[in-house]
Amino acid sequence: RLAAPTGRAAKRMTEATGYEAQTIHRLLEVEWDKDDKPVFSRNRRNPLSAGAVIIDELSMVDITLFSSLLDALPIGCRLVMVGDSDQLPPVGAGNVLHDLIDSGIMPVVELKEVFRQAMESRIVTNAHKIVSGEMPELNDKKNDFFFMKRSSAYETAKTVAELCTKRLPKAYGYSPVADIQVLCPSRKGESGTVNLNQMLQSIINPPSNNKNEVQYGSRVFREGDKVMQVKNNYNIIWTKDDEEGTGVFNGDIGIIKKIDKLDSALAVWFDDKEAVYSFENLKELEHAYAMTVHKSQGNEFDAGVIPVMGVVPKLCYRNLLYTAVTRAKKLMVMVGSEKQIEEMVNNNTRMLRYSALKYFLTEGADNE
Repeated sequence: RLAAPTGRAAKRMTEATGYEAQTIHRLLEVEWDKDDKPVFSRNRRNPLSAGAVIIDELSMVDITLFSSLLDALPIGCRLVMVGDSDQLPPVGAGNVLHDLIDSGIMPVVELKEVFRQAMESRIVTNAHKIVSGEMPELNDKKNDFFFMKRSSAYETAKTVAELCTKRLPKAYGYSPVADIQVLCPSRKGESGTVNLNQMLQSIINPPSNNKNEVQYGSRVFREGDKVMQVKNNYNIIWTKDDEEGTGVFNGDIGIIKKIDKLDSALAVWFDDKEAVYSFENLKELEHAYAMTVHKSQGNEFDAGVIPVMGVVPKLCYRNLLYTAVTRAKKLMVMVGSEKQIEEMVNNNTRMLRYSALKYFLTEGADNE
């Protein structure tokens, strides 16, 4: 069985292997109780029927979900875990991948060698520099990694908007919606997701008499908007050709195709399927012209643009910068302050996670 914590990551596994992959929640046949908490049908009494389970993006898996997964494994089942411990820790409790590696109780294969083809990419070499605590190369103007120095948050946001709507589409033929993704350390400030989403929406998808729109809270959703699902919802119905199913997952990115005010519903196109939302479910959608680095985990984009200016201290650390850089496949542009980049590279403080997992795997086991 192949599984990953998000729908996008599961889809990439399917594309890479040719075998069907699914989210861990779906693998464990999740249901939701009256308090909206997950209850898994697959557990110790009803284990999975699998000889081997491969989990990708383990850095995103919190300790509660990991425990539920272990409970559902049958006796004799092999568990293969794949992930990057230098990525951001999961949103939920724990730091499972890091603790498992740090415990030293199981065999670990670590990929460190950068092959010749990858060495030609500044995205790859700069990612390795950052994770090693070195400053990335910011002055190479002939590769796939660029830095544009700006002196204020206002100038940074303005340049980011110009890159997404004019410069990169003109120079590379990239679509502002399909190919380019703005990755912000924070939601707040002039170079945060809230402000940049408003700026980018006004340029890329402005109000029009030909487009329906609906307001939800302070946000206006408009036909043609790029949006992201921010919570797993296994009840939303989707159609794909002649196939019908349910479930849209945290991190799924789509385009609003139609807004029907009479039925209080809208249709969102996710990759190869169309999902129907009631207006009530708009609380689970956010604009996705710009997204936080945390929300980008599990996704990859042709071009990434990172505003690095005025990053709040609690988000000014190495793992966040490294995670952002590794989201880009073909092009990465940083905009802002070189000093801010240096501060992030030099700060290797990880968020403390008191899961006690390493203790139970090592000292705890010895004391039993």
